[in-house]
Amino acid sequence: MTPEPKHIVLTWTDIDRLINYLIPKFDREFNAMVMITRGGIVPGGLLAEAMDITHVLTAAVDFPAEIAAEESKLMAWPQFIQFPADEQLRDRTVLIMDDVWGSGRTITAVKNRVVAAGGSPETCVLHFNPYRNLFGETRPDYYADVTNKFIIYPWEIDRRGGNRILA
Repeated sequence: MTPEPKHIVLTWTDIDRLINYLIPKFDREFNAMVMITRGGIVPGGLLAEAMDITHVLTAAVDFPAEIAAEESKLMAWPQFIQFPADEQLRDRTVLIMDDVWGSGRTITAVKNRVVAAGGSPETCVLHFNPYRNLFGETRPDYYADVTNKFIIYPWEIDRRGGNRILA
């Protein structure tokens, strides 16, 4: 018996299928989108175009690389490298987009900042990994698929000549 692969390599056709699955799931209109760099840029752009969201912003977040204990992962303080100004989010319904919810730390940090700025956020990812989620029963508001695999998206191809799967 062949062991199950630990990663999945997606094609652009797979991405189209995931985006097409998500679009009818939205139960409200959004007048802004925050795409989390780098993973949320491509799927966010596709959704923004399909949903006619013109107020498109980006957020870049970093967490400390070294965390000693599993419990302390929730306590790590995010560093916002880039984030929209409060006035760009205030009184807006904001869709926060990333490619995957693994631990959930990044998208949760962005969501909390949007709330603090006076926006009304909801979260969206292509893939939700409940097995790595650090936030109990909390999950993305919208997601296209559930997996515990490492996902390789078509925009993550190493265009410098290597193969990301083997790297």
